[in-house]
Amino acid sequence: MKGPVSIRRGTAAAVFVDLQEEHRQDKRYLVEGFADILANVQRLQAAARANDVLLYHSAYIVDLTREARRFHPVDANGRSAFSDKDDPLTAICPEVAPVDGEMMLVKTEASAFGSGPAAGRLRAKGIEWLVVAGVWTEACIDATVRDAVSSGFRVLLVKDACGSGSTAMHQTAILNLANRLYGGAVTTTDGACRLMTGETVDAWQVVGSVPLRFTYENAARLYAEL
Repeated sequence: MKGPVSIRRGTAAAVFVDLQEEHRQDKRYLVEGFADILANVQRLQAAARANDVLLYHSAYIVDLTREARRFHPVDANGRSAFSDKDDPLTAICPEVAPVDGEMMLVKTEASAFGSGPAAGRLRAKGIEWLVVAGVWTEACIDATVRDAVSSGFRVLLVKDACGSGSTAMHQTAILNLANRLYGGAVTTTDGACRLMTGETVDAWQVVGSVPLRFTYENAARLYAEL
């Protein structure tokens, strides 16, 4: 159900996950609607910077020379089939890249909060809410959100600033997360920007467990209503 949400100033960080060039340029890993996602992320970043919200960026980069992964897909040269450390397409898209002083994590797993110091550093700064955007919704966004909730953060999931390989993949992933986003909320880029300015916004919040029993036929409608 939708209800009023507000975020106390100084308690939010904006987390941007894997907004890398391979999702714009590599035909194998294109994200549907990526240009629109990047435009929405730019709006989120502008609102965050204007309202003293911490910005936290992550990029998924694989180095198989340092870490053996038994089942990891490789190309004909034995390099990672995606996000390889030597591939220039692992770079974050320049229009949404971090600026000086913003936190940056190069990660080797799906979640930005799975291991390492990220969660502890944000808690030490008094962060309670994480505004989350990026790709892919059913993979790295899902893992990041679930780990963030397990770490005690409230997550504001920005549905139109996330994406995946298809609309169906993205929408069903958002619905699955919405069903279990305890303590957090789902909103749009407009809603997230308003929340970062200190406004109160009506946003989807889970009540109980699994309130959205979606099907192939109603998933798009339920997604639109979030």
